[in-house]
Amino acid sequence: PRQPAKTLWYDRPQYVYLEFCVEDSTDVKVVIEDQRLVFSCKNADGMEFYNEINLYARVNSKDSREKRSDRSITCFVRKLKEKVAWPRITKESIKPAWLSVDFDNWRDWEGDEEVERAMVEQYAEV
Repeated sequence: PRQPAKTLWYDRPQYVYLEFCVEDSTDVKVVIEDQRLVFSCKNADGMEFYNEINLYARVNSKDSREKRSDRSITCFVRKLKEKVAWPRITKESIKPAWLSVDFDNWRDWEGDEEVERAMVEQYAEV
């Protein structure tokens, strides 16, 4: 049985970052399309992880990449429209249980605190 990996994300002017939290991953596959990301891997116990995300906006699939560490796999997804903030990572407004904002890396690069605060409250409600 496959299960989704716990996923953290944060927004930057040029990229959105997604971190799939799987320790000691193997068979890592990341497919980035214009508006969709598919991630899969196994962990040391042979458990299969699979995440599919319909992205909030279009991305540049050719200029996106991933980096694997012992603790997680991080994807750098290049936005098609730079300097446009993503209020969320998913196209759908419903947030999956396995997805959360990476507040440690979240920066308010627009200087629009109200928008960010509203978003944080929205996430807190879910």
